[in-house]
Amino acid sequence: MFNNQVSTYVTASITAAGVLGGAYYAYQLYQEQHPKLPEKWEQVGVLKNIFVYPIKSCGRIELEKAECSILGLKDGWLRDRILMVVDDKNNFITARGYPELLTVTPSIKSSVLTLKHPDMEPVHINLAEVVAQQKPVPSQVWRVPVPVFECGYEPNEWFSRLIDRSSMKYSLVYYASQKSRPYRAHVNGYYKFKKNDTAALHDEIGFNLINEASVDELNTRLTECQVTEKNFRPNFVLTGAKAYAEDNWKFLKIGENIFEIIKPCTRCVLTTIDPETGVRNSKTEPLTTLKSYRQVEDPRERKMTGSSPRMGIQMALRTQPGGMISVNEPIYVAY
Repeated sequence: MFNNQVSTYVTASITAAGVLGGAYYAYQLYQEQHPKLPEKWEQVGVLKNIFVYPIKSCGRIELEKAECSILGLKDGWLRDRILMVVDDKNNFITARGYPELLTVTPSIKSSVLTLKHPDMEPVHINLAEVVAQQKPVPSQVWRVPVPVFECGYEPNEWFSRLIDRSSMKYSLVYYASQKSRPYRAHVNGYYKFKKNDTAALHDEIGFNLINEASVDELNTRLTECQVTEKNFRPNFVLTGAKAYAEDNWKFLKIGENIFEIIKPCTRCVLTTIDPETGVRNSKTEPLTTLKSYRQVEDPRERKMTGSSPRMGIQMALRTQPGGMISVNEPIYVAY
């Protein structure tokens, strides 16, 4: 009798511990996916510009308002970094190695994407037909597998002629998922991305902001060239804040949309290519100057970033997707 009572007690204790452990795990998971949002906010400026880049490394489209989605900014069929150019091995290419991509001007009307370039005839792609008729094929962004739809012969031939005058070496592809792409595990080990933070074909994260005052301050240090916020390919341009104030922010709010600042945006050689002409700066500016005073200071973080300097912030949406953002709205931050 005694042994039976002990066995029953032990079994009940283990069951209770399992239930409590499961509840604790569920609570921790909820906290991870739904961080406590700030209640106190400080206005630091207003939203000056909204930029969307439908094709990775190609030209921008400026909007007056946009919707915040899991995959980044959108306006109907216009989505941020939803397409990219790949080589004959289906690996993505960027303007770092192919600066002529920057001079491609995209536009979208309804579901039709139009590509223009000063030296090329326009080409039109119906994205609705691409999504309806194609089957996903594998591709990669920074060695992370992503499913894509192939956009067809005409844009492939167009980009191939633009880049190296070949008949069919490069292809245009469209992101074939409604879920964020997987993150790079070694980066997540430090910055703690969540599963919906990495968006579509973005390098790291779905939303990027540049502070106009920081760009202005950088220009005071440049002697042979000047840059604009367009060198840094942001989604949002903030005006009214102090230079580099963004280094200390933890959260940012535009309208009812709240973003958590995950990491500084560390910069590469793409900033040294004129966003309008695709011409490289012969002295690798502004990157050389940025490296002289905008290095990551934390030793552990520095192992992730190397010598890449900070300029701008990378943000993840922490309120429900579907919220709208408009130019001239006030921007608030929390520390």
